[in-house]
Amino acid sequence: MPCAIDQVKIKGGVTVFRKNALPELLAPAGDMTCLYAAVSGGADAVYVGGKRFGARAFAKNFDLDELSQAVKYCHLHGVKLYVTLNTLIEDREMAEVVDYAYELYRIGVDALIIADLGAIAAIRRHIPDLELHASTQMSVHNSLGAAAAASLGVSRVVVARELPLSDIKSAVKSSPCEIEVFLHGALCVCHSGQCLFSSMVGGRSGNRGECAQPCRLPYNGNKYPLSLKDLSLAEHIPALIDSGVASLKIEGRMKSPDYVYTVTSIYRRLLDEKRSARADEKETLRRAFSRGGFTDGYLTGELGGGMTGIRSEADKQDTRSGSVGIFEPKRLAVKASVTLRLGEPAEMILTDGKRWVGSTGQAPAAAENSPLTCEGVAARLSKMGNTCLSLEPRDIEITLDENINLPPSALNALRREAAERFESSGREIIKRQYTPVQKEKKDKTPRLSAQFLSEKSYIEALERDEGLISGIDIAFLPLFSSIESLKQSRAVYLPPVIFDSELDEVKAALENARKHGVMYALVSNIGQIELVKSYGFTPVGDFRLNVTNSESALVYRGLGVETLILSPELTLPKARDIGGSLITYGRIPLMITERCFISENFGCDICGRSALTDRKGEKFPMLREFKHRNLILNSLPTYMGDRRDELNSHRLNSHHLIFTTEGGDEIIKVLRAHKTSAELPLRVRRVGRR
Repeated sequence: MPCAIDQVKIKGGVTVFRKNALPELLAPAGDMTCLYAAVSGGADAVYVGGKRFGARAFAKNFDLDELSQAVKYCHLHGVKLYVTLNTLIEDREMAEVVDYAYELYRIGVDALIIADLGAIAAIRRHIPDLELHASTQMSVHNSLGAAAAASLGVSRVVVARELPLSDIKSAVKSSPCEIEVFLHGALCVCHSGQCLFSSMVGGRSGNRGECAQPCRLPYNGNKYPLSLKDLSLAEHIPALIDSGVASLKIEGRMKSPDYVYTVTSIYRRLLDEKRSARADEKETLRRAFSRGGFTDGYLTGELGGGMTGIRSEADKQDTRSGSVGIFEPKRLAVKASVTLRLGEPAEMILTDGKRWVGSTGQAPAAAENSPLTCEGVAARLSKMGNTCLSLEPRDIEITLDENINLPPSALNALRREAAERFESSGREIIKRQYTPVQKEKKDKTPRLSAQFLSEKSYIEALERDEGLISGIDIAFLPLFSSIESLKQSRAVYLPPVIFDSELDEVKAALENARKHGVMYALVSNIGQIELVKSYGFTPVGDFRLNVTNSESALVYRGLGVETLILSPELTLPKARDIGGSLITYGRIPLMITERCFISENFGCDICGRSALTDRKGEKFPMLREFKHRNLILNSLPTYMGDRRDELNSHRLNSHHLIFTTEGGDEIIKVLRAHKTSAELPLRVRRVGRR
């Protein structure tokens, strides 16, 4: 554990990882004005983004000088500052990421919010005492995931927004680290860290901070089925306090200072008074920003169409009419004691009653004329200028020898140094060069694996075999397939999302599959690795692990993952540098949603045959996942089977195929084309070449 975490007892006598009786209130800031608003609103901590490596690339964000000022300002007022570094990192960027983390550590940033396992490993190796928080982009949705993240060195996990209250409590009770949950703000319809819609369709990666928000667009005519209302848990404050969560997070790094102040100040009041919001407070929150109101459906488990909303002109007008005011730096009142003695270094100590910081300066000399007076010294030393401190002359206690003098420039220097030291909380560290990981030798053995999202399609393909199915080294079937099918494939894939409340059912299925000879398990989440190993399976890493660099690959291999299917966002050269399996066929799942949009929009009778149609007429098939979650698939299949020479030139000879909506005949045609390096007679998506 990179830092000590305090514990408190909550309702029921349960001891949890939380520093205080109340959860931390964590507010967003996209620029310095928003930061001033967050602190004025009563935030315990503020999170911001730098110019790179944050999941809000289009926010104003902070350069390093601004971050340094932000740290000083927050710490001056007893507020922590976290910086987001929560995008996926590529190999060529890793050294820069570590250098950037060094700079953030040096200026005193309290923690990084981070998603990439490779970046966690590299930063932990070089800056072991820098606190790291696992971003919601890491897709932690149960206590197993939180425990796995903690074992890698994070002290806090931001769990999925989709967790109901019972599963939040389970995560808090069982996890060896702090748990943070989202409290208010915009919701992604896809489980965070699992959305490829913007990337695969629009070329702007949400995992790299460039989301184009395709979920806010119309589908199936002028409908907005994927656009969710904003989250508001203002009615659940007592329950959240009692749950033991360590931090409650407000979304909004692209929102205005008015929004930040309004939302933060209301939740500050609710937490301090340990109560739910009144009707007038909920109305104030709505006017600050909403999309046709709010939802608490994930927390309460009441999923459905009532969670859907778009931002109307009336919503926008309400926000425009709700200006709070101008936000400027808030000065902290301090007191001072000053000692000026003949021939001794001048001394000035500043205090706010909680901390005392001093500076020394030039020694006074005997006065030839116009000796120093207490009034004159107090007047000069009280001028705090551009600092965030205020010092009244009457609050300066002065010890002054008679008939001594000190140049005004020396008094100014004494004051400046004292103020700078008081405001500063930076750490000085010895800078070390980033050393890349020692890459493992890549397995050059050609390998073909396939994932069948439908047991029925697999059986149909098996009946038309032609020896093609037997040419697949590992064929993964859904965990809940029949034992007869699993015996033939000898491999399963786990549901991408498994809540604590669903674990018993999954464990029973794993035990049953292993008992009948199944050997391999395709894992989609860091929390699934130890789970499948405990039942004797060999874990294989799905593309959902988001491996985009060699550091991440090494971490997963160190955890026992035999083979890794690389992120489909990688180009061929970037995939070559890591080594692993590449998706060479399939309608890649773009989203996994907690809600069942199939039943809401089409009805259960056409489950497996429904699709969303966008404004261009492109159709995105939808499939049911474990329980009633949905997969939204790409409109075009990815295909690289006819480019085998190009794949071989990039040393990518391990291929993975995903079969989703295809029937048995289609599967056999794809396998035949893939085997013979033939083209497919349909429009396909290609993996990038650079």
